[in-house]
Amino acid sequence: MCVNRLQLLVLYGLAVSGLRLVRGMRVYTSGEQEAVNGTDVRLKCTFESKEAIKPSILTVSWTFRPLGPGHDESVFYYQEKAYPPAEGRFRKKALWAGDILAGDASIIIREVKFTFNGTFSCQVKNPPDVHGNPGTVKLTVVHTASFSEIVVVAGIILGAIALVMLVLILVLSIRRCRRKRHEQASELPQMERKDPTMW
Repeated sequence: MCVNRLQLLVLYGLAVSGLRLVRGMRVYTSGEQEAVNGTDVRLKCTFESKEAIKPSILTVSWTFRPLGPGHDESVFYYQEKAYPPAEGRFRKKALWAGDILAGDASIIIREVKFTFNGTFSCQVKNPPDVHGNPGTVKLTVVHTASFSEIVVVAGIILGAIALVMLVLILVLSIRRCRRKRHEQASELPQMERKDPTMW
């Protein structure tokens, strides 16, 4: 009985003191992403917080862990403004592409290299909402686009060519119709004009 009363007193004391339960920040990423060597890639990271977003205290930190041996490396930090890395492999490569008020903490990595193969982690904290798992993106840098990407690009190009051809055919058809009408109008026999003074 003593233990139960003690537990009740502790719980009551915590409730009265106004201690708030800490809610977990939810962070969402694509999980896996592929990019062609030398191109730019957008690493998408969105988040949800039970707390109102406070831009002055909300922080975003991106880190990188290489596939092979190596240690975690800072990629990007954001608090009210962007703080790209001053040194390391991501110097002048990481750009802010997010919108905090819209729940977006995405970044762009410019001109990816094979040394960027690895796992990128996105951690967002909006005090007191600071707990939660970071979102991760496993980036694979490849020599050329995958077959599905090539098919999509080819489809877009072929669609654009077909649209241009359709517009060209439509324009030529309209011109031909106008020319025929003009020729038919000029071939019609012109009626003799009678002088109104003559009977």
